[in-house]
Formats: sequence, structure tokens, C-alpha cells
Amino acid sequence: MNPRRFTQSAVVCRTALAIAALVAATAAPAQAQGRRPLNVGDLFQVRDVRDPQRSPDGKWVAYTVTRAIAETDKNDTDVWMVSWDGSQQVQITFSPEAESRPRWSPDGRYLSFVSSRQGARGGQIWLLNRAGGEAVKLTEVKGGVSDYVWSPDSTRLVLVVDDPDPEVAEAEAAAEKAKDGPAKTPRPIVVDRYRFKADRDGFLRGERSHLYLFDLQSKKAGALTSTPFDDDSPAWSPDGRQVAFIRRHAEGDYDKAPNRDLFVVEAREGAEPRRLTSTPFDETGRLSWSPDGRSIACQVGDELKYSAYVQSRIAVVPAAGGQPRTLTDALDRPANSASWSADGRYLTFVAVDDRAQYIARVPSSGGAIERLADGRRVVNSPSAGPDGGLAVLASTAAELPEVHALEGGRLRRLTRHNDEWLGGVLLGTTEDFTSRSSDGTEVHGVIVKPPSYVA
Repeated sequence: MNPRRFTQSAVVCRTALAIAALVAATAAPAQAQGRRPLNVGDLFQVRDVRDPQRSPDGKWVAYTVTRAIAETDKNDTDVWMVSWDGSQQVQITFSPEAESRPRWSPDGRYLSFVSSRQGARGGQIWLLNRAGGEAVKLTEVKGGVSDYVWSPDSTRLVLVVDDPDPEVAEAEAAAEKAKDGPAKTPRPIVVDRYRFKADRDGFLRGERSHLYLFDLQSKKAGALTSTPFDDDSPAWSPDGRQVAFIRRHAEGDYDKAPNRDLFVVEAREGAEPRRLTSTPFDETGRLSWSPDGRSIACQVGDELKYSAYVQSRIAVVPAAGGQPRTLTDALDRPANSASWSADGRYLTFVAVDDRAQYIARVPSSGGAIERLADGRRVVNSPSAGPDGGLAVLASTAAELPEVHALEGGRLRRLTRHNDEWLGGVLLGTTEDFTSRSSDGTEVHGVIVKPPSYVA
């Protein structure tokens, strides 16, 4: 998601859900002396911890912390780091503008992030040298950067850029030139398409997300894709010669019947993308190349008409082209966020399972699915290190998401941004329950009782 569209309401909504404990777990009633009942103002005390990223040497985890500011009706997101042993915790950014998507360069020299600080247009990439010094702005891309990935040799980036509609951009440029500056009155919004509005984005004006190559030495960006469709989720091949991505396209009406397929393109301007999948299903999610560069892991959904009920599966697609081979059909649960092990033998992923989420793995050749950690909790956002250990987010009905280390089937907590606040409030008790609908179907849910509840 584009950081500039990350609204306060989204944080407050997620926080309210977390506090209400709409996650699968059972918490004992809090009865410690000195605690007070929860109130609406407490939502602004919550720290929303997200996006853990383990460093190439495995010694640090970068992540973001967001707080909603009542006085300004805005969010402030900063980048933090915590050492893998949990002994050190450092705040990296302090500006009032949001910083998001921290990413390590593969050589470990830099930590980058996206921000609109210092008047940068949209979200731009900033670079922080780990040897010391202030962060410097790296890109100046019109439309802003919504996502990016480092090349394996740390010399280039592939950017996801929100390109404006060419006709709209041309008309606005002509108007600025005629009036010797930006027009005070915005151009009228013309509705001429089926999908004309979206949550957070507002009215749509023909914008499209495209991929750009950015060279760190020359600081120049060039278009890698430029179709009337949307391209996102880029992933570099291990040798740095190709970029895999997801294209949202359609043979007919783009807005009414879009499809998402997997494509690959040589990492050079002017290269022609090659389509790898042609299924009626949606290929989505974070892409991951196998260490030998022969296969690409992705999520496979279902036909568009079933999108509200989709049970995504982990699939492997040959990089040379061919039918996806699904690995999690036996799970009968949604699976996402797949990544390869360093030896290529396994794929690690997140499984959504009946009011909980856990990390699992499956052999890349197919076989039994292994759960990597037990417990009634929500675990997601895995980021692997060189030793195979994962940095993850973990939460329960009584604990908000914090960064944890997952090693040898055990979770080890690394951050405690919400402990002090949670220690002063009374939370309700969350319990699983089962009911049956009128046709006898078993339905699972959660019920949250207030701290003062008496049966």
C-alpha cells in the first residue's frame, strides 16, 4: 500500500480490532490492581508494529512503528531496529512524516525506506548508510513509489510507480504552462469507466502502476513496463537478469473482468515481458524465486466470481513457463507469503486456520505440510535470515503484534512497544465459541466479554 494513503482511520480500525481481540486465543480476565477500564482515547496510545525485515547478516531486524496523533488527525510512522538477540533496540527515523517499507540492501551496506519527508512528491526512496550519517533522498519519481525491491548485487532497484493517465497528465501540464503555474481550480473528474472509485484512493482517473528500473550510481529511472494495465509485486531472479511480476489485465473490459497472471521480463529498458501463466485464476501475493532460478513461487486464488471466498494456495511456476503446481491443496486453508529455503528444499508460508494464523512449510517437490510453531495466536510477516530463523509478527487476544524470532519451533519475543500501556488497562476476555446455523452447519466465532462481566 502506498504510504501516503495510510490513513489514521486504518490504524485506529486495526487497533480497535486488536484490542477487541478478534484473533483466535483465550485470555484470562485481567484483575491486577491499579488497572483501569479501556476508553476510546487509549487507541492513540497504541503502537502499531509492522513489516519486520531481517538483515542479510541476520544480526538485526528493521521494522516500523505507527502511532495515530489525535491533535493533527494524522499518523506518524518511524523505522526502528532491534538486534536478533533482543538486547538492543534503536529508533532510526524521527521525522513527523511517515517512513515505511524498510529494506536492507543485499550487501548489508544500506537500509532504505519510503517517505514523503522534506516535501518529496509522493513516496520517494531514502537511503541510510549503515556506516553513519543522515538519510539521503534517492529517487524523484513523479507519481511516487509504492513498492520497491533491491537487485541481488545492490546496484539497482525495481520500483512500483503510480503513473498518471497520459491524457490527464498532458492536459494538466498544458494548463500549468498556460497559467504559468498550477491551476488553483482542479480539473473536473470525468467518470467514464465502470470502476471509477476505490477505498483510500478516492476517484480514479486512469492511473496505472508500472515497474521502473533505478540505477543507484546514475540515479536515473527508466520504465520497465508501460501497458494500460497494472503491474506490481516485482521480484528479482537470483542472477539479477530478470524480474518477475504480477500483471492485472483483461482481454475485454478491464474493470469488469480483470485477471492476474505471472509475467517475467529481462531487467533492461525496452525488454518485452513474457507471460508465464494463463489460468482463469488470480496469481497474487509476494513472489519468490527458487535459489537455482528455475521456479517462482506465488499464490493462486480462484475465479473472479469467487473472490470473496477465495482460499489461496501456494504454487510453483516454472520460470521458463508452464502450468502452476500447487503444493497446499491438502491444507484446505488459505496460504500466503511463500518464500524458499536457502537450499531450495522447502517453501515457508503463512497458513490461516480457524481464528488463528501460523507459519508452516512444505517440501518444494510436494508432500506433507509441517507446522513450525504451536499455540493459539496470529503469526505472520515472516522474514528469513541466513541461519533459517524467521523474524515474524505475533499476537494473541491479550497481546498486540510485536516482533518475534521464530527458531526451532519456538517464538522468542524481541520488541515490547505496547507492554507499558497494556499493563495499565483492563482488557476483556476473549473466548472461542461454536454454534450451528439453521441448516446444521457448524460455525466458529469469538466472543469478547468486558472485564466486569458476571455470568
